[in-house]
Amino acid sequence: MEALDKLSKKLDSLLKKYAAIESENKRLKETIATQIKTTEKLQKKLTSLEKDMVSVRLGNTVENDEERENMRQQLDTVIGEIDKILNTLND
Repeated sequence: MEALDKLSKKLDSLLKKYAAIESENKRLKETIATQIKTTEKLQKKLTSLEKDMVSVRLGNTVENDEERENMRQQLDTVIGEIDKILNTLND
């Protein structure tokens, strides 16, 4: 009878551990899914910013100094955004 009680206690302990591991596994899967979505959004934003950067480079052919300065400021902004995205992706 005592062996049966020990076995029952061990079974209960194992079931509790299993439930905890199952819960953690679910939480980790949700975290991974969230991170994948975030990475996809950041990748899309990076692609968009790269396209903007190409447009700004094409704008450097502008001869007007005022327009050139505006383009340069836009380029600085785009590069700053790309840096932020790359830092976020590296975290």
